[in-house]
Amino acid sequence: MTARRSEAPAALALSSLAMAGVMVLPGVPATANALAPWAPPPLNACGETGFDPLAREPNPDLPPPPPPPVDTTIHIQVPVPKFTPVPIPGPRQNNTRIDPAPLPADPCTNPCPDIRTDQSPRPENLPPETEPAEPGDDEDTTDEPPTEPAPEPAPPPSANSGSGGIPLPRLQIDQVPETIPILIPGGEPPEPQPQPAPAVPSLAPAPVAAPVAPVALDALELVNQVTGHGSSNRTDMRWSVDGTDLGLMWETEPGRIAVVFGDTFGKGWEPVGAGNGDQDWRSNAIAFSTERDLSKGLVLDTFAQDSRCHAAEILASRKVDNFEITTIPTSGFALHGRQYLTYMSVARWSRLEPGMWWTTLGGLAWSDDGGDTWTKSEWARWDNVFGLGRFQVMAMTPHDGYAYMFGTPNGRFGTIALARVPSDQVLNKSAYQYWIGNTWVPAFGPDELLATPVVSGTAGEVSVRYDASTRRWQMLYLDLDRGALVLRTAAEPQGTWTDPVTLVDTREYPTTYGGFVHPWSSGNDLYFTMSAWNSYNVYLMHAKLK
Repeated sequence: MTARRSEAPAALALSSLAMAGVMVLPGVPATANALAPWAPPPLNACGETGFDPLAREPNPDLPPPPPPPVDTTIHIQVPVPKFTPVPIPGPRQNNTRIDPAPLPADPCTNPCPDIRTDQSPRPENLPPETEPAEPGDDEDTTDEPPTEPAPEPAPPPSANSGSGGIPLPRLQIDQVPETIPILIPGGEPPEPQPQPAPAVPSLAPAPVAAPVAPVALDALELVNQVTGHGSSNRTDMRWSVDGTDLGLMWETEPGRIAVVFGDTFGKGWEPVGAGNGDQDWRSNAIAFSTERDLSKGLVLDTFAQDSRCHAAEILASRKVDNFEITTIPTSGFALHGRQYLTYMSVARWSRLEPGMWWTTLGGLAWSDDGGDTWTKSEWARWDNVFGLGRFQVMAMTPHDGYAYMFGTPNGRFGTIALARVPSDQVLNKSAYQYWIGNTWVPAFGPDELLATPVVSGTAGEVSVRYDASTRRWQMLYLDLDRGALVLRTAAEPQGTWTDPVTLVDTREYPTTYGGFVHPWSSGNDLYFTMSAWNSYNVYLMHAKLK
């Protein structure tokens, strides 16, 4: 991390802090017996150095690092209002797209040498475990708090020092601008969307099914680094994707997988964590893959691009803190030739509580060109009224005539609620039903708040699928209490769900979050993407179940 990353909009450091909350929330700390043996950083086929998300022993050939300097300064942050005009309705989504040229036959050849030279971060310099940036580290001077000044060295012991020559603490007041959005007229109205005809679904009993036989983890392996410098896909040089996360997936058509990423940064990005607004920030991006042999890794063929060698942002965001700082996709699926994305509109990231953020709404978007361009639905959205919305971070999957929607409140501390909608009414909110007390109940107003949790405990970044090979539902999510990515299975979406089985322990992968199942997983072979905040990139994992 550079000493100063001050030109970033909206708490991007807080974005990375929140999306990686597992590494800083209370839990089981990494211990010596959880560390893997030291190994040199991995190399891709082109000899470029990649990232290693494992917690490893330090390099025995290097001297131990010096102890950190003692800082006795106590920082007191004082918010200062920063009034920011926000044009409404604002600009339309930029759907500029190009037909990209084929990649060079030699995978190590730079496809755009006139645009991008090798100025990527050097992962070999990344410490094995790094604490997240403090709030304000990556923020924009035009919209967000500036970088906090580095603490001054502690003064030498003096007559004013405490007993034993220990310097007394000093107080430092840090002014932190707090964005206050001011709505003003401006921009171009979106294309009007006809309101769907009101639907009146009936009450339908839905008792839970009997528990299924639980599975256990037999083995876990890291298959490949999907994104970033040193990845097998070389996303930095090919598509200006140096740092990104999530990697949720679905099959857009037979033989083709869409892979959608969250906040994405290009040239100039460097670890640790998310980047800033000077580092080619896009709130999201979409790639496509056709490689069926997942033992080779998640191989990306191309991205939707708005210019040569540049992945496009597919869902726009206003990038204004306390209004809409970013738009994060949370799941995707295909029905009747149309692609759908669920997403959350993030108003702000928490400054005080890692793993917590506040949303404005959870919504749906659709694409009729295979996923290159997208339109946000005006009607299929769940507003976060008083912060109580149960369907803000959503995971949807179609099965047997319905699309099932699993939802959590904003942040990582809510329970999982469930809804469903007929597969031909996905964009008609009045056609939804919430699962409440063993009954599918029509989605009328506050009934959302009564949705019965389908599993106990809290969850973050839920990924759900129906596995036809085992005729079982699979649910993967981040369990903060256990400090792990866990798997549950069930015969029906409403349960009964098995107890959680740990797939990835954060003592071994200490900055892990965001597990999303690959749709071509089958039987006892479960492939899923995993994000690591430390390197802020995506990996494909393979869990062998028994």
